[in-house]
Amino acid sequence: MNQRLKRVTAILVIALVSFAARPGARAWAAQEKLTLAFIPQENPEKLIDDISVISAYLSEQMGMEVDGYVTLDHAAAVEALRNGTADISFMGALPYVLAHHHINAKVVLAEVYRGSPMYRARLFVRRDSGITKLADLRGKSIAFADPISESGYLYPLDLFADAGFLSPGDDPQTFFSSVYFAGGYQQAIQAVANGYVEAAGASQFAELLLTPEQLQEVTWIAESDLIPSHAVIARGDLAPLAVAAFKRAMLRLNQDEYRYLLQYVYGPDGYVEVDHPAFADVEQLAREYGYLQD
Repeated sequence: MNQRLKRVTAILVIALVSFAARPGARAWAAQEKLTLAFIPQENPEKLIDDISVISAYLSEQMGMEVDGYVTLDHAAAVEALRNGTADISFMGALPYVLAHHHINAKVVLAEVYRGSPMYRARLFVRRDSGITKLADLRGKSIAFADPISESGYLYPLDLFADAGFLSPGDDPQTFFSSVYFAGGYQQAIQAVANGYVEAAGASQFAELLLTPEQLQEVTWIAESDLIPSHAVIARGDLAPLAVAAFKRAMLRLNQDEYRYLLQYVYGPDGYVEVDHPAFADVEQLAREYGYLQD
């Protein structure tokens, strides 16, 4: 693992381990509000407006105050669950796996996109770049979404390990000229579209975050194995009745009456129930790259 990523992971793990000192679950009846943490996988300003809409829906459905905010990054979302500043978070599979192991976070639901609760990471380049294969990216610049992201870092990076250009734990800058963390899918793929970097590692659905003009500038050259889709995660000590009430309200978004509200939670097709074993492959890769220590 490169030095920058080691520092990020170490800070996260140190913060999470202190969770053990926290008191037990708050009673559902005593809880005055539910707080949601959203990761900035798209424009944070848009997310702020979306949060107000979905929070109002959940408040009505659950009969209690619900609000939310946009975190700085994936690690901050996990930390919010740890320290109790958030009860529920929308996050990717890798931060969930870390949160599950270090603070006993529970997966509640998984997003469905294009009819599936699985998706892939892709490597994006400009159409006019002449880059057509992984080897062409040697000595080139690349933007990833976040160092604690499965489709925005871990799985795209592993494509280069599978091809023999890197080994798990290697500093990516031994292959690329520059490596940047853009802060989200939209920021990473837009960096390619606008010519700031020569490649980006992001979700296959990052293309949906481009303008029509930008979309014409971008293509992809490789994609990962299937990854569990982004999930909805509860802090480990959230009262089961609160989790159940939240889950019921979110699953109602699958009904025709409420489907229009899905656009305000990252725009999935809907939600399905999921359990921890679905993330076994992510856990394995996290161990290979040093995110998890047995």
